[in-house]
Parts: sequence; structure tokens; C-alpha cells
Amino acid sequence: MEDWRDLAQVLLNGVMAGSVLMLPAIGFNCIFAVLRYPNFAVAGFCTFGAFAGWVANVQFGVPVIAALPIAFLAAAAVGLLSEEVALKPLRPSGPLTVAIASVAITILLENIIRFFFGNDLKGYDLAILRDWRFDGIRVNPQQLQNTGYAIVAAGSLFALLAFTRLGRAMRAVADNPVLADIKGVDPNRIARIAVFIGAGLAGVGGMLIGIDTSIDPLTGFRVVLSVFAAAVVGGLGSIPGAALGAMVVGVGEELAGVILEPAYRTVTAFLAILLVLTFRPQGLLGGRN
Repeated sequence: MEDWRDLAQVLLNGVMAGSVLMLPAIGFNCIFAVLRYPNFAVAGFCTFGAFAGWVANVQFGVPVIAALPIAFLAAAAVGLLSEEVALKPLRPSGPLTVAIASVAITILLENIIRFFFGNDLKGYDLAILRDWRFDGIRVNPQQLQNTGYAIVAAGSLFALLAFTRLGRAMRAVADNPVLADIKGVDPNRIARIAVFIGAGLAGVGGMLIGIDTSIDPLTGFRVVLSVFAAAVVGGLGSIPGAALGAMVVGVGEELAGVILEPAYRTVTAFLAILLVLTFRPQGLLGGRN
């Protein structure tokens, strides 16, 4: 890097990329915290939400900001349906079985999208905006807007968990489902809510990823490793940890893009997982929140 501006540009890009990655990572950890299994179907939920938002935006003329809740609801509904129909019956077989089944759900969702929309890249109906420049540092207004959307979505979840009765119930089930049941909290109801919220956030994240680039049936699949890395780095089951882990992975991938060829950027996710599991297996924030 030539000077501090190059480093500042990389860090800024990394934070904006990490903020978008944050939503599916939080969704992944939200489900893991309550159900205690890794739901890799978040990749499929990302893709489904991205296409639901695209249909609303492009085919029905809905503004992007209004299409985001549609992406949330569509992905949340698919996530809840897949949980109740396919994954819940497999829970007695153990988390590994459920995790493998969740991969199959992602493949199924990708092929459903491919059947209806094909393999072509699709873009949202967005105004073309010029980059803002501050002392040689470029800021893309759309990326900055996406960051704002992601922060609002994540902040809403944090507020729900911290200040509402439902949030306290979710945290109680995540900490000890048996004790929560004794106290009158229905773990099955909380599990459904956690899946609904987690899948919905993944759908919003998928749409924001698509706004930044474009979408196709593999939109979620391309980022699932980074999402998993963010969850592991921050601490599996930790909602704040997922947010922090996403920032670490986002900045790490941008730095790797400067040092390495673009094809090797995904190495960063593997390296982050390896380092965290070696020196701090519980993740940066560890435990459940």
C-alpha cells in the first residue's frame, strides 16, 4: 500500500462488506443459539430473499427500501417451512444429521430459483450514483446505504433481545431450554421464532449483497463460507459475536484482495476459522448471548 489512504480505503471497504455479511451471520447464530445446530440453509435463504426482493423491485416497481421487508418475510417463511417440514423431524438424530439436511435444503432452494428464473445474472432497479471522494478516499453511496440498512436491521434485533419479553425468553431458551420450559417459556415456540428471524435476516442480507453486485441462484452459496467463518470467529451462538466476526472477515477479505489474487480471497475465511479454533475455540466473544 502506498500511503494511509490506501489502508483507509481497504478498511472502509471491509467494514461496508462486513456489515452486509453481518446479517446472514447473525441469522446463522440466532438459529444456532436456540436449536444448537449449524443451519447451512442460510445460503438458500439468502438467495430466496434476494430474488423475492428483486421481483418486488424490478417486476412490481417497489422501492428498494420497501422491498427489504418483503425479502425478510419471504426468506423467513421459507426458513420456517423448511424447519418444520424437513429439519425438525431430524433433530433426534443429532446436529450433524440436521446440518447435512440443511445443505440439501440449500441445494433444493437454489434449483427452485433456477427453474423459475434461470441462471442469468439479474440486477436491481437502482439509480446510478457517482462515488463520493474525500481526500482521495472513495465512498460508494449505495454501499453506504446498504451499510445503514444492515445496521438498522441488526440494531432492531439487538433491541428486541435486550428490551422485550420475547427477547428475554429467547435468551433464556438459548441458555437453558429445560429451565426455560420449567419457568413457563415454550421452547418450541421460541425455536420457531428464532428460525423465522434468522432466516429473514439472511434474506435481507442476500438482497443487500445483490444490490451491491447482482444475483443468480448461487448468490447465497458464494458467501456461505464467509458467513460460517464470521459466526465461528465471533463465537457460535453469540449474536454480538456474529456482528464482530463479520467485520473481521470483511476487513480480512479486503486486505487479502490487496495482497493476493482475487481467486484466493476465500482463503481468508479458512484462515480465520483455523486461527480462532486454534487460539480461542469459543470465538472472540464466546458463549451464548
